[in-house]
Amino acid sequence: MNQIENNDELFEHFSFLADKGQEPVRVDKFLMNRIENATRNKIQKAAKSGYIFSNENPVKQNYKVKPGDNIKVMFHHPPYENLIVGEKIDIDIIYEDNDILVVNKPPNQVVHPGHGNYSGTLLNGLIYHNENLPENRDGRPGLVHRIDKDTSGLLVVAKSDIALTKLSEQFFHKTIDRKYLAIVWGTPSPEQGTIDKYLSRDKKNRMIMSVPVNEDIGKRAITHYKVVEKLGYVSLVECELETGRTHQIRAHMKHIGNPIFNDQRYGGDKILKGTIFNKYKQFVENCFKLLPRQALHAKSLGFFHPVKKKFLDFDSKLPSDFKKILDFLDKFGN
Repeated sequence: MNQIENNDELFEHFSFLADKGQEPVRVDKFLMNRIENATRNKIQKAAKSGYIFSNENPVKQNYKVKPGDNIKVMFHHPPYENLIVGEKIDIDIIYEDNDILVVNKPPNQVVHPGHGNYSGTLLNGLIYHNENLPENRDGRPGLVHRIDKDTSGLLVVAKSDIALTKLSEQFFHKTIDRKYLAIVWGTPSPEQGTIDKYLSRDKKNRMIMSVPVNEDIGKRAITHYKVVEKLGYVSLVECELETGRTHQIRAHMKHIGNPIFNDQRYGGDKILKGTIFNKYKQFVENCFKLLPRQALHAKSLGFFHPVKKKFLDFDSKLPSDFKKILDFLDKFGN
């Protein structure tokens, strides 16, 4: 995503190249499948303003995208630097010193401002807590990694320039210990193993990641996993990241046939295992309501302190929705 200035107005600028196998589809639908939180209304407004282009020519919202089309769209939004303002938001800080802080992010909170989420993010709260966080190369103060909006758990934040540099190096060299807990459909086979599969944007749905047929278009992703507990038709699984690709655990678990429980994007929001009885169906639907997100939690985080050089290892409590579902599933499974 780029931002460009035009007539003193700032835009978010998105560009997509239609694949060779692209079937004819309206450009508004094409863009909705590729831009997170972009509503049809917002896309249609952009079209009416002349801000949707195919091969540099303005097009209407009913334009049919063809193979090889270069589609661009511009959305109005406030200047980026004005988006990241401090807001008084409760942050669960489990460790802090002069160089770093470790936070336990709740579910349903975006890490940093972006399209459709300009306030209420974790970063807004962090800047209120400490307005002098060093900027990373994307202009996002203090951030060296992130987790998805609906994933809960631990994040380390840099408070100094040296911390930003040294922590980024550890992530680059894959020396950070990151373990997640996930509830998945079924039981992975084998019950302990490693998923070493490349990931890239899915050809049909650009909002998700998938394992490509041709590894040349993806990035290598490695997830180590083991079953912690079997809970009837689902299992509690520990996943350890060796790499940190977008949606890595979610995409890998779907690939091996065990999507994360209630993961809407990756098909885990359907009843994939179990009986056909209405009582069971109602039970699962009630579980979905109690945990209206993917059942994924960043449980532990370990790294070398960027200044003190001492290895630090942090663990977090399960959020209440995750814990409640585990209790329910345990009772039903037994």
